Amino acid sequence: MTPATTAKHAKTDPQPDYANISQAAHAAGLQIYGALHPEKRPVKALSHGTLILLGCGAEFWPTFTRSPEYLEAGPDPVDHWSARVVGALAATLGATAYFPFGGPPYVPFVDWALASGRAFTSPSQMMVHDEVGMLISYRGALHFDQNFDIPPPPLAHSPCATCTTQPCLNTCPAAALVKGGPYELAACHHHLDTPAGAACMTQGCLARCACPLSQGAGRRIEQTAHHMRYFHPS
Repeated sequence: MTPATTAKHAKTDPQPDYANISQAAHAAGLQIYGALHPEKRPVKALSHGTLILLGCGAEFWPTFTRSPEYLEAGPDPVDHWSARVVGALAATLGATAYFPFGGPPYVPFVDWALASGRAFTSPSQMMVHDEVGMLISYRGALHFDQNFDIPPPPLAHSPCATCTTQPCLNTCPAAALVKGGPYELAACHHHLDTPAGAACMTQGCLARCACPLSQGAGRRIEQTAHHMRYFHPS
């Protein structure tokens, strides 16, 4: 299956269950990053049912590196893996799959993430998640026609509101992340071209990793380095 913004499948499960969806996602190397009912929290593109947002879990990297997408070393292996795996989950669970790639046009994942109540805008304007911090990596979403119970967001407000040190603003060696934004992309890439940028290339964006909640992502250095190579090809 090639990357696409959506993948529709026949609805076969009369009443999906959040716990079962979470278990199936975990078995695939993913975890639920958020969920919402579009009729209660209006979002772009959807108006009914239940939306489940999926992202990289702690077991994503060992699962992904055993996959044909990784072993065959083709272009955009993470996106191709996501299309296949999330598409298979959709087919099994009776949902429609959506992906944050394959556009334009693009599916409004940022809108959905913020509406879930589990992702917030950090002082640097980058998104921060209540569990994985700034190491967010949405890989797809499952939309069910049925409306079923989902747990409420664990936080009542952004975790940044009580973060006194705000390392996302003072850790970046290129000063590319500043309060209120915008993200200085050119300064970031310039820094990565220098010897001093080696730490970011091998360990990941130092500012994102410095977010106290980023430790919850269980992100492996090899995975972070892989993403950095795609973000800043040599």
